[in-house]
Amino acid sequence: MFNPMTWDAPYLVVVAALFVIVMLRANGTYWLGRGMTAGAEHTRLAKLLRSKHYANASRWLNRWGAPAISLSFLTIGIQTVINLAAGVTRMPLRRYLPAVTVGGLLWAFLYGTVGFIGWAAVVKLWQFSPPLLVGVLLLAAGGIAWSLLRRETPAEVHAESLPRG
Repeated sequence: MFNPMTWDAPYLVVVAALFVIVMLRANGTYWLGRGMTAGAEHTRLAKLLRSKHYANASRWLNRWGAPAISLSFLTIGIQTVINLAAGVTRMPLRRYLPAVTVGGLLWAFLYGTVGFIGWAAVVKLWQFSPPLLVGVLLLAAGGIAWSLLRRETPAEVHAESLPRG
């Protein structure tokens, strides 16, 4: 059901369906961000607003503006917090909507092709050699862990986000 390569529909219909899905998700996240700013410090959402991922997303959004929205759809794990940050910072819709539309189109085309080709490769690798797949996954997990461990500490993130004067 969730694998567009198995849908019995023309490619452009699959891409259009994926585009609708990503637009609903991204815009829902944006509006959640806009709605949560009032009183968020007194809820469980305050933890998210103080997280390193949110600080990184906010810094990226402030640096790059609307193109950060579009480019976030080419990443893994930052897309949601970028859209949330756009809502929290109340990015004007005249800038947000074109950016999220471009990003959504990029995501839909990529997810409808390369994303599931990658999944098909994982399935083929499992069929060929389960230990090899486990090794590749462990190597990927090690790379992610290494990347996360060498990132900035929360104090560095906080210090970087303070205004300079």
